[in-house]
Amino acid sequence: MPLPSARADADGMVELPGGAFLMGAEDAEGFPADGEGPVRTVRVAPFRIDAYAVSNDRFAEFVADTGHVTDAERLGWSYVFAGFLPGALRRGSPRPERTPWWCAVSGAAWNRPEGPGSSLRARGDHPVVHVSWFDAAAYAAWAGRRLPTEAEWEYAARGGLERKRYPWGDELDPGGAYRCNIWRGTFPTRNTAADGYRATAPVDAFAPNGFGLYNVSGNVWEWCADAWSARGAEKVIRGGSHLCHASYCNRYRVAARSANTPDSSSGHAGFRCAQDVPGAADRSIMTG
Repeated sequence: MPLPSARADADGMVELPGGAFLMGAEDAEGFPADGEGPVRTVRVAPFRIDAYAVSNDRFAEFVADTGHVTDAERLGWSYVFAGFLPGALRRGSPRPERTPWWCAVSGAAWNRPEGPGSSLRARGDHPVVHVSWFDAAAYAAWAGRRLPTEAEWEYAARGGLERKRYPWGDELDPGGAYRCNIWRGTFPTRNTAADGYRATAPVDAFAPNGFGLYNVSGNVWEWCADAWSARGAEKVIRGGSHLCHASYCNRYRVAARSANTPDSSSGHAGFRCAQDVPGAADRSIMTG
């Protein structure tokens, strides 16, 4: 696979040549029920993709220009990790029975990530969160872009490497160097923040992959264009987040996948955009 320049253009995008690549994994640490495998050959047309997840500052420009109201704002609440909340708000917010580390916080939204009284101060360069698939698609349309297909996302996230567990290789912390923002410690009670971040990190944190993309493992989940299944309404999310840990999620591996309903939002899900290359062939996926 030829490596393009690892430098983003003036629009913050990297142009990738496309072509055939090996998608998926049959990893002992993986989740076969998620459809990670089998490994198969997939072809993508040339495309452009954001080097960084969309930041709070960029999303604020969209809201200021369009007056967009996010699904979290319209519904009046969003999910926030319990450990980020003050005691009273943590105790007073409903929690899902299966994942009690999440609190449904009234008033939590993209510009109030931990609910009433919180703000984006010092987080303008962090990825926007509490955005649904519909919000992400609306932003992409405003920017003259689109959400990446799942195949495009994985091709880009692999950074030119084949059949590797992470965007940089098979070792999580090569040579003891941290390459992503994930949960370090014992989930969900103790995060040592050994990688430097307890919650989200700036969109340009850590070293980029071989294609010049930042934080395609960890930090925030990223919405893709694709439906999770032909019959369901859920949409694919990729990349894992700062809350992923080997004991529970372990979906910061490059082939890992998950899904959520398109109107859902939370404090660990964001997105990056893609764009067609003029004159490129149909971007439809072809497998063989």
